[in-house]
Amino acid sequence: MARIPGTPIYCTANAIDSIVGHHHHPEWNFNVVKTGDSLDIGNGKSLVFVETPMLHWPDSMMTYMTGDAVLFSNDAFGQHYCDERLFNDEVDQTELMEQCLRYYANILTPFSPLVTAKIHEVLGFNLPVSMVATSHGVIWRENPTQIIEQYLTWANEYKEDKITIFYDSMSNNTRMMADAIAQGITETDPNVSVKIFNVARHDKNEILAHVFGSKGILVGSSTMNNVMMPKVAGMLEEITSLRFKGKKAGAFGSYGWNGGAVDRIHARLTDAGFFTTVGLKTKWRPDGKAIEECREHGRTIAREWALAPLTVKTKPSAAPVTPAKSAPLNIQQATAPSTESKMQCNPQKIGQKMLCTVCQWVYDPEIGEPNQEVAPGTAWEDVPDSFICPECDIGKDVFEPIND
Repeated sequence: MARIPGTPIYCTANAIDSIVGHHHHPEWNFNVVKTGDSLDIGNGKSLVFVETPMLHWPDSMMTYMTGDAVLFSNDAFGQHYCDERLFNDEVDQTELMEQCLRYYANILTPFSPLVTAKIHEVLGFNLPVSMVATSHGVIWRENPTQIIEQYLTWANEYKEDKITIFYDSMSNNTRMMADAIAQGITETDPNVSVKIFNVARHDKNEILAHVFGSKGILVGSSTMNNVMMPKVAGMLEEITSLRFKGKKAGAFGSYGWNGGAVDRIHARLTDAGFFTTVGLKTKWRPDGKAIEECREHGRTIAREWALAPLTVKTKPSAAPVTPAKSAPLNIQQATAPSTESKMQCNPQKIGQKMLCTVCQWVYDPEIGEPNQEVAPGTAWEDVPDSFICPECDIGKDVFEPIND
């Protein structure tokens, strides 16, 4: 502005407060505009202004250019996404929508009621839109209103058939609980998507994007000085600020001599507006009984949080499981052992390598898994039930034998 003194600045009244507060030049040539005001820029074109306070700043506004029918949408419909290509039809569509959802989830979620109202206001002008040019991210030129329609969906208490579990753990005890709970959920409702994150290892924006798309979340922490782990506390503070609506939540965690973390998480989730369920605590390292209690907790969660009755889903899935386990045993008793060993995929064969069907990690009994105290030479049937895939954090149930 020192080089172009007197240049007019067209902005909202709130923007003057922000600009002067940052740069301390109240003498600049400010021109306040409101929704519906326009500015003739020549060549038969005008700029029409639309105030959009708290999307996501108090001073935000959109600008529509007549003639070219371009909507300069400011932060709305944008992404924290950088690509050498400028337009939406030039980039990977799946990646683009993931980035759009992540941006909405982390930035605009608390302002969803304003998003809905403002979009309907803009649509009420009945103006043609050939392009949506955002402040950051790609420009929407192919079917540009698709992102506007998507925002209306996201703003309406958006949820998928998904449960997000995130936790932090000092000795992997709470991690074992998370895995067992997830097993119980998927066992009861195989259609639900379950995502598990360690908050100490994963990007918080990714976790929050999954929370945004979930019907419910489960938050775990070991207890440290009768409170939750710091990274879990920080994540809950972020979640509280985003003011999610219509979601369920529960707390779980391991402890040594008191279990204050679970109680605090439960209270924090309730204060954040979630519909909370009873929490789950496990003392010290979960044994076989405790792991089964965690699985049963997951089964209960799956039933209580189901978007539709599970009676039809659970019975068919349960029917083939029992025969699949018992039939080979009956056949083995009636036939020669050598023939039967070729007919069935028996995961208890000594020396058998096992494949994680989720991330493709391979358990090799000759190597074991030293990080979980599974010594080299340990056959799969001797690996503890508490074993967790070191790559994707899922338990033994997702492993299948590799046929050499």
